[in-house]
Amino acid sequence: MLIGVPKEIKDNEYRVSLTPGGARALVNAGHTVYVQSTAGDGSSFSDQEYEAMGAKILPTAKEVFEKSEMIIKVKEPLKAEYELLRKDHILFTYLHLAASKELTDALVKIGLVGIAYETIQLPNGSLPLLTPMSEIAGRMAVQVGAQYLEKRNGGRGILLGGIPGVQPANVVIIGGGVTGTQAAKVALGMGANVTILDNNLDRLRYLSDILEGRFITLASNYEAVETASMSADLLIGAVLIPGAKAPVIVNRDMVSKMKKGSVIVDISVDQGGCVETIKATTHSDPIYTVDGVIHYGVANIPGAVPRSSTLGLTNATLPYILQVANKGYKKAMEDNKDLAKGLNVEGGKILLDVVADTFK
Repeated sequence: MLIGVPKEIKDNEYRVSLTPGGARALVNAGHTVYVQSTAGDGSSFSDQEYEAMGAKILPTAKEVFEKSEMIIKVKEPLKAEYELLRKDHILFTYLHLAASKELTDALVKIGLVGIAYETIQLPNGSLPLLTPMSEIAGRMAVQVGAQYLEKRNGGRGILLGGIPGVQPANVVIIGGGVTGTQAAKVALGMGANVTILDNNLDRLRYLSDILEGRFITLASNYEAVETASMSADLLIGAVLIPGAKAPVIVNRDMVSKMKKGSVIVDISVDQGGCVETIKATTHSDPIYTVDGVIHYGVANIPGAVPRSSTLGLTNATLPYILQVANKGYKKAMEDNKDLAKGLNVEGGKILLDVVADTFK
C-alpha cells in the first residue's frame, strides 16, 4: 500500500504520525511510505532519518496526498486539507467528529474511508490508540494548571504543593478514566489536595486503592460537582464518552461561583468539553477568562511535548496501521472487530451511531 505522512498544520502541532522506526516496519512489510519534507522536524526526526529507513521524502503535502492510498495523521484534517482528500483515500487519524459538524459534513461529502484512532476499542472498554495521548494530556494538565495559578499569569498566586505551614492547592478532577488518573498521580506527586469525581463507583473504589496522598473520591452528581468546583484552585475536565460529544458537567452557574484566579483545564475540549464555558484554544493563544476564572482549552495538549507524544502514538498505532496496509481496510476489520469500531465514515455515510445522533 502507498502510505502518506503529511506535516501537521494545526496551530503549534509539532507531532508527526509516524516515527522513522515505524516507517521502516511498513517498508519491511512491502509498503511504500511517503513523508512530507520536515514533517518530523518538530519531533526531532530529520528527513535523513526517514530516508535511512526506506521512506521517500516529498516536498509538499499536495504530492503526499496525490501519491498515497492511506493518509495517516495525528490531528483531524483542517479546511486547507479538505481539497487534498479524495474519495479513494483511507484517512487514519484522530477525528473527534462529534465536536465538529463542519468536518463531519466535509468527510461525508468527500466519501472517503475515515478511521478514528479514538474509537478503536478493546473488549474491556479500553481505547488503545487514545490511551497514550490521554496519559500525556492528563499529566500535562497539572503542569499547565500550576503555571497559570502563578500570579504573573493571572492566577491566585498559589503553589500547588504548598509548604510546611501553608495549605496546598485544591485540585478537582472531573472524570476518573485514564486522563483523570494520570492528572491525579501528578497532582498528588506535587503535594496537592486532590478530589476525583466519577459516576462509576467501581472505578472510584479502584482509584481509592491505588492512589495515595491527600486524596478524596466523590460520586458525581450536581451537588457534589457544585461543591467541589467552588473549592477548586485547579479544576481539570477529563470526561470521555468514546466518539461522542462530552456532556456538560460543570455549568456556567458553577463557574461563576468558583474562586477568582482559579484555573480550569478542560482536556475534554476536543470532544466539545465538559465545562459549559470552555471553547477550543491554541498553544499560541491558550487562555481566556470567564467570571474571573482562567480557562485553558487547548485541544492538542500533547503537541507541546511532540517527541514523547510521537513515540507513544506510533507505539500504539503501528500494529493497526500494519493490519490495514497488509490486508486492506475491509479484510482487516473483518479479522479485527476492535479495529472495526474505528470506522467512522465510509462512502458518504456516518457509521458511528454517537456521531449520527449528535448531528441528527
